[in-house]
Amino acid sequence: MLQPVEDDDPPQLSAETFLALQEFYNEQNAKEAQLQADTPTEIAEDWQLSQFWYDAKTTNVLVDVGLKRVGPDGRIALISCPTLFNRFRENSTCDGPLFEYDDRFSKVCGARFTRYDYKSPLDVPKEFSKGFDLVIADPPFLSEDCLTKVAVTVKFLAKNDVILCTGEVMSDLAERLLHVKASSFRPSHRNNLANEFRCYSNFDLDTLLL
Repeated sequence: MLQPVEDDDPPQLSAETFLALQEFYNEQNAKEAQLQADTPTEIAEDWQLSQFWYDAKTTNVLVDVGLKRVGPDGRIALISCPTLFNRFRENSTCDGPLFEYDDRFSKVCGARFTRYDYKSPLDVPKEFSKGFDLVIADPPFLSEDCLTKVAVTVKFLAKNDVILCTGEVMSDLAERLLHVKASSFRPSHRNNLANEFRCYSNFDLDTLLL
């Protein structure tokens, strides 16, 4: 009876496969190190979470307007608009939190990350009540239910000033809920969206665009 031939040698990878694997692990380690160091990193959009990142122009305009409105020492809260976080963080005195559902941003934002589910609009730290000079919100879904619940959070957090970025189809409801008006500035995204987006505020935002 023939005995099976035992092969004690481990399988060998080709040089090409080994290099490809090494490159993959290096990339993963670099991304992890970047996250752990609490530095900006690219996080891919998750369309199932209705994530669409602002383009650079929109990010710069919203950050500049926010800082002009509240000054360098003002407190700004961001709701579901993580694209703005890194630009605001560059101003070290602007230390407001990001309220975001996607846990991937917890490593990027560190202590300034607050997990937020619009379906539970008041499930946020109570010490944040009326704690922010400006709240910038971008509800993840174009629905009455989503905007209505995000508006509850906005009212809880904001001392007064509000910037809302959402679809033009939500204009009437946004005005009723938050007393905001559409500005001349139209947000745009890295990936073009079919829906027309507008930027609303309860103050004269257009004067800050100059």
